[in-house]
Amino acid sequence: MVAFPPAKINLGLYITAKRSDGYHDLSTLFLPVQLCDAIECIAVHTDSNEDVQFSSSGLPVAGDSKDNLCVRAWQLLRQHDPALPRVQMHLHKVIPMGAGLGGGSSDGSNMLLLLRQLTRTEIPMTTLQSIALQLGSDCPFFLHPVPSLAEGRGEILQPVNVPLEGFRVLLVHPGIHVSTAAAFSRVIPQPLSVPLEQLLSLPISEWKNHIRNQFEDSVFPLHPELASLKEKMYLSGAVYASMSGSGSTLYGLFPPGAAQPTHTFTGCTQHWVEVMV
Repeated sequence: MVAFPPAKINLGLYITAKRSDGYHDLSTLFLPVQLCDAIECIAVHTDSNEDVQFSSSGLPVAGDSKDNLCVRAWQLLRQHDPALPRVQMHLHKVIPMGAGLGGGSSDGSNMLLLLRQLTRTEIPMTTLQSIALQLGSDCPFFLHPVPSLAEGRGEILQPVNVPLEGFRVLLVHPGIHVSTAAAFSRVIPQPLSVPLEQLLSLPISEWKNHIRNQFEDSVFPLHPELASLKEKMYLSGAVYASMSGSGSTLYGLFPPGAAQPTHTFTGCTQHWVEVMV
C-alpha cells in the first residue's frame, strides 16, 4: 500500500488571536503542490517485538523514529481500533523538513488513510479528522488536499476555487531552520480587517499589495536573506511571492508562458511545481 503525500504552500497567513488552550487562531489558504514524499505500509503478521517497524530514505529524517508522525498515526489509530495490525512503514523523503511546506503533517495524515484501509472496521472520516488534529494543526487538510481556506487552528476548512490553472510555482529552500516557537513569539495577533476570501477575489496582479504572510514580519528581521530571496522572486517575474508557513521556504507564482527566471538562487534547493487545483 503506497501513497504520495503532497506539500502545501500558504497563500496569505494571518494570526488573528491567541487562544485559551495555548494555540493560535489563523486565517490562510492552503494550496497543495506537486512536490511529494512517498510512503509504504505493509501489515506484518509474524511475531515481533515492535508494533511498528519504520525505515526511511531520501532526505535525512531528523529525530527519533518513534516520534515520527507516521508512527504516531499508527499509535493514535490503534487506540480506536485494537485490531489494527503491526506494520512495516517506509518513508521516502523529498519534501524538506521544517521548511513551512507541511511535509511531516502530510506524511502523518496520508499514513492514517493507508492504515484505515488495513482496519477490519470502517472508521468514520470525522474520527480520522479528530486523530489528524492530534497529530498537528494542519494535518486535517492533508486528508483531502484541495485548495482550502483554513481558520481556527487550521482545521476549519472550506474548499475554494483559485484561478491558478497553468501557473507554475518556484519553491526555493535556503536550508535555514526557522524556529516555529520563535516565529510565533514575535507575532502580534490581530483580527483581519478584510476577510482573506475577499482579498483573494482581487486580480492576481494585486495580491502582492494586499495579501501577506504575517510571519514575515517576525522572521525576516532574524533572517534578512529570506527577504532578499523574496525580492529576487519578483525580479525574476513572479506575480506573487511569499514565505510559506513560518518558513523558511520562499515561493513565487509565475503565470502561464512566463520566461525562466534570470536570477539564480545560489546555495538553495529549488523545485518547479504546479498547484494541485
